[in-house]
Amino acid sequence: MPAPEPLLEALREVQDPEMPVNIVDLGLVYRVRAQEARATVDLTFTAMGCPAADFILEDVRECLLRQPGISEVVVNVVWDPPWTAARMTQDGRQALEMWGLAV
Repeated sequence: MPAPEPLLEALREVQDPEMPVNIVDLGLVYRVRAQEARATVDLTFTAMGCPAADFILEDVRECLLRQPGISEVVVNVVWDPPWTAARMTQDGRQALEMWGLAV
């Protein structure tokens, strides 16, 4: 059974198409777990009407299916707790600041 830590690290490859930051550093990934060959991800978006949601969901699935031992991916979109900029990592904040975006 794959460990969740490498799966979370793999999700750093998934970028938000609207911002130059990956979804982990943006704080969108709430939880990753693996059971047998299934990876389950709880994630959110910065806004309910996020125009990039479908792209991000597809990228998450594709990314995790490339990981050793994973043959099924379940993505749960959650809205509680709601996303805030406080969920961002320091790396995420620095990336946005480099691009001149306020956090």
